[in-house]
Amino acid sequence: MKRKLAVQLYSLRNEAEKDFVKVLKTVADIGYIAVEPAGFFQLTPKEFRKIIADLGLEMYSSHRPWCNIDNIAESIDQAGELGLKQVVCGYGPEDFKDLDAIKATAEKTNIMQEKLAAAGLELFQHNHNWEFEKLDGKLKYQIYAELCPNVKFQIDAFWSSNFGANDPAEMVKLFAPRMSLIHIKDGLIHQKESELRMVNGTYDRKVELRPLGEGEMDIPAVLAATPDWIDNIVVELDYCSIDMTEAIRRSYDYLIRSGLGIGNK
Repeated sequence: MKRKLAVQLYSLRNEAEKDFVKVLKTVADIGYIAVEPAGFFQLTPKEFRKIIADLGLEMYSSHRPWCNIDNIAESIDQAGELGLKQVVCGYGPEDFKDLDAIKATAEKTNIMQEKLAAAGLELFQHNHNWEFEKLDGKLKYQIYAELCPNVKFQIDAFWSSNFGANDPAEMVKLFAPRMSLIHIKDGLIHQKESELRMVNGTYDRKVELRPLGEGEMDIPAVLAATPDWIDNIVVELDYCSIDMTEAIRRSYDYLIRSGLGIGNK
């Protein structure tokens, strides 16, 4: 199945700090159909929405607003400005450190989900690797999912491998019934965990990533396990071994060449 190609703009954050509009033009020129923002830099959400529309770009999801228990009303308002029907959330390792923490996190998430649903919005969650650690032989994310029956998932397949502890295609199959989006990275799956930092409100960990098709991820297997109702692929490279713009271009070329993606070129 071919899916529309989107890029998570966090990948190009360094370039966006210098000239965000130029970054958006570059992404459109490469051929991506859509973008997933992780911030708007010098633009307002309304200005961002107009610029991407003028460039012929679409937006299926965003990592801003990033909903938490203290900004639900703000998240609802910003989703409206962006014309979105989905809002994202996500948590840090301390929120999944043990069963009590998972229960507390689930309780907050359920409150958020109920308030968003009342406003006509769906809540989906983005993962890192710590949700895919095990607790008493069971994935922490499985425990959490059972406590949050109405939350959808944007599975980041690379992180779901937890540095080689899990098969990412099997992780996608496990959560497929509740998936709404898929994030695809590539790189060295077995690698040492590096320092986790909070940078501008985002969890940041330097990992050895490569353009799609040039690492160890079995991308065709992951996408084969992805449910058919997910009609797009979000490409994200937190870091890369080469220039990021070139990496995003090569990732696009790989997905088109492999018959996995649909673009505008």
